Amino acid sequence: MSLPIDAGLLAAHNERLRREVQADYDHLGAQLARRGIDLERVRAQIAAFGVAIPSWGVGTGGTRFARFPGPGEPRHVFDKLQDCGVIQQLARATPTVSLHIPWDQCSDWSELRGAAGALGLGFDAINSNTFSDQKGQAHSYKFGSLTHTDAATRAQAVAHNLECIEIGQALGSKALTVWIGDGSNFPGQQHFRRAFDRYLDSSRQIYAALPDDWRMMLEHKICEPAFYSTVIQDWGSSFMAASLLGPKAQCLVDLGHHAPNVNIELIVARLIAAGKLAGFHFNDSKYGDDDLDAGSVSPYRLFLVFNELVAAAHEGVAFDPAYMLDQSHNVTDPIESLMTSAVQVQRSFAQALLVDRAALDAAQEANDAMTATHLLKAAFQTDVTPLLQRVRLDAGGAVDPVAAYRASGYRARMAEARPAVAGGGGGIV
Repeated sequence: MSLPIDAGLLAAHNERLRREVQADYDHLGAQLARRGIDLERVRAQIAAFGVAIPSWGVGTGGTRFARFPGPGEPRHVFDKLQDCGVIQQLARATPTVSLHIPWDQCSDWSELRGAAGALGLGFDAINSNTFSDQKGQAHSYKFGSLTHTDAATRAQAVAHNLECIEIGQALGSKALTVWIGDGSNFPGQQHFRRAFDRYLDSSRQIYAALPDDWRMMLEHKICEPAFYSTVIQDWGSSFMAASLLGPKAQCLVDLGHHAPNVNIELIVARLIAAGKLAGFHFNDSKYGDDDLDAGSVSPYRLFLVFNELVAAAHEGVAFDPAYMLDQSHNVTDPIESLMTSAVQVQRSFAQALLVDRAALDAAQEANDAMTATHLLKAAFQTDVTPLLQRVRLDAGGAVDPVAAYRASGYRARMAEARPAVAGGGGGIV
């Protein structure tokens, strides 16, 4: 595969804006210098940062009620990679793709790995799927998978996760993400402790098959599709499971999988302290697990999450979180949303790097609440747009990814090349 966006168009786009970007960057540098911040040091850290693209995110999402497909939707995993290549080519912040099996099955994994490499992409965590039934499946997951009361159904779910590990090894991945929809919809339907014990028993079998340099990322969710109880419903149950399984098991934080008004940044701090933070699925929410674009509703919360991450790194805490987007794009072009979200995640990281750590530590020790919160607000309210533009420009991306994407006509070309998909039934992807 060649890069999807014409290099000449991209060069012309950048050349028109290059002088403005440099002027704005120099102005930002002068502002930050007065605050004792080295912009070049921050730029190097942002340039090295990356967030994974979810393969399923390049398709149009949906709800429980309906799905309205967009033009030029990817037909298979190679089309998905091509769309991911567009995102990385323009935004230069998304060097890896996270696959979902069996949605992304193919007949030749080496061919897929080669196609990704040609687009400048690698592979992040492999996601297993035991929350929906697949064609020809022997046992249904209607009443659970890794926690099902039926041993044969649990064995089938375990076998699927072992297959995902094998696929991940072929692709160069280093992690398996496990999220289950297991739970109950009525009081009394499920024995809570026995279900959790069955989860542990199944997970131990998966854990035993992990390569030495892999991680098993346990993802929790408070509700849906089970609405009365879920087996791994919050960070507490996820932490319990990860602790019992062993050091290669850690807790994944999806920003939309918490109870309303939960302090997510505090959860992040607790998991860092326990050495159990696997990483993130970045999205945003207003009412629940809305899977909105990252930072579209609560950008300050996203900044506060990164504040905890930057603080831990500043203090020399050893941890290695994985970063991935996880969104459902119902009314926007998925490529535009994913590029925008990747830039927003970069923005939150950059703003967190601007916090005066010494001054914040002093304010906290002195119990000076007003100064402490003002220090965070000063970093959050700094417009780091010129920094992000400069990072993209230096890496060969687009100063304005969405504008360059629209000018390229990529979506219209894909609409002609890929057959239209009929709408109708519900479903997130």
